[in-house]
Amino acid sequence: MSDGTRRDSGVPVSIPDSSIFPLLWVVARKQVVLLLRYPLSTLSRFLTMLIFFLVVFFGGQAVAGPAITDTLDGIIVGFFLFTLAITAYSGLAWNVTREAQWGTLERLFMSPYGFGTVMGVKAAINVCLSFLWGAALLFAMMGISGRWLTFDVVTVVPLAALTVASVIGIGFCFAGLALVYKRLENLFQLVQFGFVPLIAAPVGGLEWLKLFPVAHGSYLTRVAMSDGVRLWELPASELAILTVVSVAYLLAGYYCFVLASRKARREGLLGHY
Repeated sequence: MSDGTRRDSGVPVSIPDSSIFPLLWVVARKQVVLLLRYPLSTLSRFLTMLIFFLVVFFGGQAVAGPAITDTLDGIIVGFFLFTLAITAYSGLAWNVTREAQWGTLERLFMSPYGFGTVMGVKAAINVCLSFLWGAALLFAMMGISGRWLTFDVVTVVPLAALTVASVIGIGFCFAGLALVYKRLENLFQLVQFGFVPLIAAPVGGLEWLKLFPVAHGSYLTRVAMSDGVRLWELPASELAILTVVSVAYLLAGYYCFVLASRKARREGLLGHY
């Protein structure tokens, strides 16, 4: 195999005579074009999450009164992380279905970068976009509620990125399932709602919950933003557990994706939808 050619396995390959930056540019440009081409869809996604927060916030005030202020920090951080998780997850799990509908899935497999590399770049771009969505929603929620949390970029971004890493692993896994089993939209939606209890999980009281995706990262992010704790002030053991668990889910999900992509190619399932 000469330099610059792809492997049929779908596993990412290095291309000595080519750079990854053109791929990054093309994928990022495509995402931005889709957001701008369908402004109502883009705006509705943001407003949907904001309306959910308004219902919880004002509904909680009507029912619980001042008592809701005790949980307001957790609600704001929870919605922030939920936005990150949904954007990162759907960008992978739903992307395979959309590419199949558009008839472009086979072309991604023909990329000289390899299908795995293309999807990895898509995941990276989705994470960047998820931070933009999440930050916009976060400041909107804080402005509406009047509760301003600590947003130290050096602390929040690494914690949120590690939290989202496990979600990306789940996204890779279900993207692989979509390659083989095709129409899984209902299952995708169920998984999305599964992030809610994970984000709200009482990790501080139940240590074993740290082994679940999202849960530990949500807890540490909530502590950092509510109490103003810096990244280097968090226990090293807690950060180590978060890193190991997140990376484990990411690698496991990607491995499942590679196996599924090989199965789809071997059985000729790419052109079916």
